[in-house]
Amino acid sequence: MRLVIFGLGYTASRIADAVRERGGSVRATGSAGDMAFGDSGTVRLALAEATHILSSVPPVADGDPVLEAYRSDITSSAAWVGYLSSTGVYGDCGGAWVDESAPIKGRRSNRNDADLAWLELGARVFRLPGIYGPGRSALDRVHEGKAHRVDLPDQVFSRIHVDDIVSAVLAGFYAPAGAYNIADDYPCSQNDVIDYASTLCGLEPPRMIGLDDPSLSLMARAFYDENRRVANRKAKRLLNWTPQHPTYREGLRTLNATAIPASASALPATASHVQR
Repeated sequence: MRLVIFGLGYTASRIADAVRERGGSVRATGSAGDMAFGDSGTVRLALAEATHILSSVPPVADGDPVLEAYRSDITSSAAWVGYLSSTGVYGDCGGAWVDESAPIKGRRSNRNDADLAWLELGARVFRLPGIYGPGRSALDRVHEGKAHRVDLPDQVFSRIHVDDIVSAVLAGFYAPAGAYNIADDYPCSQNDVIDYASTLCGLEPPRMIGLDDPSLSLMARAFYDENRRVANRKAKRLLNWTPQHPTYREGLRTLNATAIPASASALPATASHVQR
């Protein structure tokens, strides 16, 4: 396997490690990669030699930078193609369950357009909810005093442990093109996650605040504008994939158990996105 990754970020770097562990080679752009995105000669040569191509680069206002620069090279390649997208393409669903047949109506039109463009290219599009894992979890936010509990009792989100994304993408190497929701089995309130993380940290949960609280950033408030449960049945069926961490409880307990605390409450960590 010769994998080319656009955007060697938090998740993609773990996918790269998994491919190398299986004897494959990886070329990548991004600050942790070995190629500059704008070095078209080097990138095009790598694409010509690739058996697999994966992009984790999010779109910008003008479109998807990878497709803008290298669409023709990817289209002419016989390589497997994958794209790390977002379940944000479904927009607000009022807490309802959504699967891959749901309409694309997210508030970020550039994200919607990029998702559809990669599908038209014949890619396996992995739609991801909130990503957490080592260095990025509710445990870190609680321990650092950055966690919030927001008084929205009917708000529900889905999430996924980074290791479960890796296993899904590896399974996707042998799956048909199309969109796949990669989420755990238990959508729930973010407050439930923060409460459980606080228990594991041995700390009191943060106080409950309103959505208009000045401590919430604009980005955090936008996060609460959407409410949905993400179904993963298609990924389970076609990828023969099952999340190792079916709920946030298993995921946080795993992180807690593998942490090397500096004190009784020093634990690791959550997150979301940029280069996935």
